[in-house]
Amino acid sequence: METNSESIDLLLTRAEEFSKTNLELLKLKSIDKAADIGSTLFSRLLLILAICLFSLTFTIAISFWLGELLGRVFYGFFIVAGVYAIIGLILFIIHPGIKARVGNEIIIQMTS
Repeated sequence: METNSESIDLLLTRAEEFSKTNLELLKLKSIDKAADIGSTLFSRLLLILAICLFSLTFTIAISFWLGELLGRVFYGFFIVAGVYAIIGLILFIIHPGIKARVGNEIIIQMTS
């Protein structure tokens, strides 16, 4: 029959193994979450880059086309710049809502 000291030693050994296993599990979960967030961020940045390049090329083409229709090339660029100014103003006005939604999405992603 085991003595009390042997039982306590066994209990302490198992508790130590349990805590080491939990710590290792926490590390692995953290690595998994960081890899998931990093890969999502990288793929979305690539998508945003592609959209920006398309938008830039399309904007230049529209500017030249409008300028040709109006008789002066710079008129087309002024019109497109005005459209972008209006879009920028709208985004400036709704910025707090966008910021809150993005912040909430990051929190959800990190805690899930």
